[in-house]
Amino acid sequence: MEAFIKHTGIVGPVDRVNVDTDAIIPKQFLKRIERTGFGQFLFYEWRFDTEGNEIPEFSLNQPRYAGASILISRANFGCGSSREHAPWAILDYGFRCVIAPSFADIFYNNCFKNGILPIKLSEEQVEELFQRTEAHEGYQLTVDLENKTITDQNGLNISFDLDEHRRQFLLQGLDDIGLTLQHEDLISAYEAKRASRSFA
Repeated sequence: MEAFIKHTGIVGPVDRVNVDTDAIIPKQFLKRIERTGFGQFLFYEWRFDTEGNEIPEFSLNQPRYAGASILISRANFGCGSSREHAPWAILDYGFRCVIAPSFADIFYNNCFKNGILPIKLSEEQVEELFQRTEAHEGYQLTVDLENKTITDQNGLNISFDLDEHRRQFLLQGLDDIGLTLQHEDLISAYEAKRASRSFA
């Protein structure tokens, strides 16, 4: 898993509350067995009409947000079913960070397991980000996980809180498997010892 230390990117807004996982990645696209390839279906029913044409009014279809890698949205982002495909789609599309006032618990936890940094800010702080994004085409933020700050080139400086255990996971690029493999030598020694006893 790619480590998250410091990231600068264009901000892409999805100005909706209660964005559920079926909106993030609709159920008809869950048949793939790989983790990759889901980005093309992100927000599919908002991005495309029934004939597969882009809906120009949807924010992420607008040229000014092309290449966005920091997503901002409203409260209760990632609610609904617990599908892990939702963070897979967000990451595969190109987003490394999602900023919102609140997240559904399962989605929030799944983000860390997939190298995405979800940041909780106040409603007022998120509103300011929406306003700045609207006011400046190609608006960028720098998210610094080491110092837990969000900055821009126009004087913005916001601090955010994050559980230290989760912060270290992202800084080191570790998922649950990676964390376990840090103890690979001990695991191998235990297995060898157990195997020798089995044949004793």
